[in-house]
Amino acid sequence: MFLGRVTGQLVATLKHSALEGQRLLWVKRTGPDGSDLPTSTLCVDSVQAGVGDTVVVLDEGNGAAQVLRRPRGPIRSVIVGVVDEVWQSES
Repeated sequence: MFLGRVTGQLVATLKHSALEGQRLLWVKRTGPDGSDLPTSTLCVDSVQAGVGDTVVVLDEGNGAAQVLRRPRGPIRSVIVGVVDEVWQSES
């Protein structure tokens, strides 16, 4: 799992049947402090996230299949939560 920020939406007229009806969002990985990391990932949205939202992404195929309640297919990354606040313990 990782934290990220939704930066945009992908619209495709043709896509694999496993992606039909699924909303695809671009997510820029971030650190816990909100700083951008150098990678972005295309994710299936399962929580109605929007551009600018900080999200939790599950980045593992079997877990993605379980979250989406479908047989394993060509989906690896799924947005599973919208983050309200991030804080780090002082240890």
